[in-house]
Amino acid sequence: MFGVSAFAALADGLGRKIGVVAVAAVQALCWIIKLCPSTTVTLIIARICSGLGAGGAFAIVPMYIKEISQNNIRGTLGVIMTMSQNSGYLIMYSMGAYMEYYTVLWIAAVPPILNLLLMLFAPESPAFLLKKGKVSEATEVIAGLRGLNIDDNVVLNEINEIRNEDDFYKSIPNISFFGIFKQPVWRRGFLIMFVIITTHGLNGVFTIVTYASTILRASGITLNPELQLLSIPAFMIISSALSIMLVERMGRKFLLAGTYIVSAFSCGTLATTLLMQENGFATPGWLPIVAIVATVSCYAAGILPLPFVIMSEMFNFQIRAKVMSCIITTGWLMSFVQAASYGPITEILGSSAAFYFFAFVNFYGAVTALFFLPETKGKSVEEIEFELKAK
Repeated sequence: MFGVSAFAALADGLGRKIGVVAVAAVQALCWIIKLCPSTTVTLIIARICSGLGAGGAFAIVPMYIKEISQNNIRGTLGVIMTMSQNSGYLIMYSMGAYMEYYTVLWIAAVPPILNLLLMLFAPESPAFLLKKGKVSEATEVIAGLRGLNIDDNVVLNEINEIRNEDDFYKSIPNISFFGIFKQPVWRRGFLIMFVIITTHGLNGVFTIVTYASTILRASGITLNPELQLLSIPAFMIISSALSIMLVERMGRKFLLAGTYIVSAFSCGTLATTLLMQENGFATPGWLPIVAIVATVSCYAAGILPLPFVIMSEMFNFQIRAKVMSCIITTGWLMSFVQAASYGPITEILGSSAAFYFFAFVNFYGAVTALFFLPETKGKSVEEIEFELKAK
């Protein structure tokens, strides 16, 4: 939660590229500290660095991807980000199961250090450069990214889109964080994304990943711990790959709504199975496994990546970092609340009550996506704001 705000402020002040480099540096520091002689204090500090880096990555990377990519591939690139994350889970779990502790730490330290070094050669976001008045530099970056000449119409049209966003922002005097909410279009967009990220944070997957063994045991199922550990990220990778193929064809709105609907049905099925077993009824042993797989697959295919893709596309680049930091912080807070409250709720009301609640949350997310969320695929910020205004 704290990492989101800190790195979003850094990206807004010094640049998206510097923000990504800083995230990689903090992530590398996490592993380097763990390689040092371990004490309770050093492990806690490493854990703090891990949390700060995770928060910063989710705040800055979607923003940077949106601002360097053309409209027809930005959704695919956004989903690739989460597929990479799920691949990282699988690799880490696999190494942790079979390799010696310090061997894992040495290997894990390599990606953030490599990321940091490679990002030094990456371009700054064109939107940030234009925000700082560096129009010619922004034009050169877009031309370089697209493989075109600086006087090509595609490049000039992209620069004009960013300029239009900048002109609209500058036409509104004294925009503070709270001043953003005085603009009806921005306020409406913020509220829609606030609901979407809240349902994202409370949809039940954090509970499933954290308490999978407990949930399966309550259903009378015992799996090999290594199989259970590796199967969840494996299914999430497959779902992310499917999402990559669908996100530019179906659009964000219907893919997100569809994954919420299936997730709601899956959580409801799992809740009913647990309730029946609590009351002495027999249920098929495969049913809770299918429900868990469906829930985590829907999370990876739409509920995890698409809110970050959509919010990076929806807001003017001048307010993007501020708005995204607030919304993403809410998402992390909801995930924390979900993980922390499952145990007490289960003790008082039973596991079935928690999963009926998750089913309701997912259903509410589906309704919000279907009836209130504008489609952002292939649209400029100006077009999205016009659609929000029409709503």
